[in-house]
Amino acid sequence: MDIVRKFIKEWALPILCAVILAFIINKFVFFNVSVPTESMYPTIKPGDKIFVLRNYKPTSLKRGDILVFHSKEANEDLIKRLVGLPNEKVEIKSDGSVLINDVKLEEDYVKYKSDKTGTFIVPEGYYLFLGDNRANSVDSRYWNDPYIPYDEIMGKAKFIIKPFDRFGALK
Repeated sequence: MDIVRKFIKEWALPILCAVILAFIINKFVFFNVSVPTESMYPTIKPGDKIFVLRNYKPTSLKRGDILVFHSKEANEDLIKRLVGLPNEKVEIKSDGSVLINDVKLEEDYVKYKSDKTGTFIVPEGYYLFLGDNRANSVDSRYWNDPYIPYDEIMGKAKFIIKPFDRFGALK
């Protein structure tokens, strides 16, 4: 019986604590995602593993943040760039430019533009997302319901953690 108690005390209990701690950290602090598509290229490439910090305050969201959110329409978790904030008018022109409340948005990260146009009035509590690779991104421009509510936003993408030659902070 002493061997069983010793095993539980020295092995089973620490392993159980580690598993519980890992679960809590993954559920409430951070997680990682693997990117399957080119919708955020060249900022994020297919196959990149991204470190995502959980988000708990709408006030911490800024235009240009790369966020992971759940799309009910696509029935999957997506990673896109936050472009439209609540109560903003977002207009996408045929030359690929984006205007926020009639002011042109500078988007140095967009290398591949699209001629897909649209005008969106973002409701209170909702956000509008676009991929960096506009020519190859199924994003708000194509969805029946283009707005994502705050409670569907899971976190901010912070770092590329794999492959190691691309390791570093996302901009």
